[in-house]
Amino acid sequence: MTMQDIIAVSSTAAMILIFYHHLLFPMIRKRVSGKAAEEDEEAGEIDLPEVTVVIPAHNEAAVIADKVRNLAALDYPGDKLKVIVACDGCTDGTADEARRAWAEPECLHLDLEVLEFMENKGKVAVLNHVIPLVTTEIVALSDVSALISLDALRIAARRFAEPAVGVVAGTYHLLAPGSPGEAAYWRYQRAVKRGEAALGAPMGAHGALYFFRRELFRPLPEDTINDDFILPMEMVARGARAVYESAITACELECADAGLDHRRRRRIAAGNLQQTIRLRRLLHPRYGGVAFVFASGKALRAVIPFLLLLVFMGCLALAPSSAFFASMLAGQCLVYGIALYRQAILPRPAPALVATIHYLVGGHMAGLIGALRYMFGLERGRWSRAGESRGGNR
Repeated sequence: MTMQDIIAVSSTAAMILIFYHHLLFPMIRKRVSGKAAEEDEEAGEIDLPEVTVVIPAHNEAAVIADKVRNLAALDYPGDKLKVIVACDGCTDGTADEARRAWAEPECLHLDLEVLEFMENKGKVAVLNHVIPLVTTEIVALSDVSALISLDALRIAARRFAEPAVGVVAGTYHLLAPGSPGEAAYWRYQRAVKRGEAALGAPMGAHGALYFFRRELFRPLPEDTINDDFILPMEMVARGARAVYESAITACELECADAGLDHRRRRRIAAGNLQQTIRLRRLLHPRYGGVAFVFASGKALRAVIPFLLLLVFMGCLALAPSSAFFASMLAGQCLVYGIALYRQAILPRPAPALVATIHYLVGGHMAGLIGALRYMFGLERGRWSRAGESRGGNR
């Protein structure tokens, strides 16, 4: 086999994987999701479990009061709801703002505790410290800047009435998407979660809001990047069932600009590679649908940027001798050219298709940079504000 043959075979294989990940696998998800019977249990009386909402916070003084008011308004018995605001080395008065909001008449009924860590330990370190202190059956983790739908806890309680369920993931909405591409991306991600759940289990949860049984928690390595993926999927790996509940909503209030969004996606990409390595046992066939979804979605996504680079270089090398690879190269150049055009005219408005292509190409570029940073030890699990970690599980 000549070098040209090797390049052709490897480039074609990479194209097939890219096609499968972006088109065929979503079609399978959609088909299975459409056939799945919706669980519309109008359960009668259930014994509501005690729930503790844990809110890690780092310099969130601007939004913590709204979060406390939101929690105070939740439709859940006050004697079964506890709230812990864990302030991790805050220097902007987050803890004081939380206490002031708690002192408001409509919030006084909350069983709220504010923990202050003088040193900035990092989000994962905070979770490892706080969650073992929780005494309730159910733990909810939530970002400060995400407001929770008022009936979220009751809906989660209904799902936990099934003993096998260990994790309940909710859906995520942006109050003000930063771009049409970002809005389209999150509509797509909600469809992804429904399909994943129908095939096996939602792949991770969104850090804005998810629930799990306290007894399933195990401390995470402090360099964990995508904790909202690794934490729930470790529980799944140990036999718990994870479910996706679209009626549970977390609405993100903060809006990320283009620079912040790029850094966030770069960090998430590093986390995607990390979680694929650390949870590789989930690829074993014994996990059935979970293994299929993990391999087809998150694991493959971690290497897609490298496959795209391989395809581009392969097409570039073979274009002079192959009409097929020349046409594929032209198509790639067109897509990347559109993305570069959008980048060049920022912040002027652009057609929705152009903005979407720019967002997707930018995401893969961030993915390549993030994966390389992780491979070279430049990306560590560290705290970021809720707005910076928005979309932590993508």
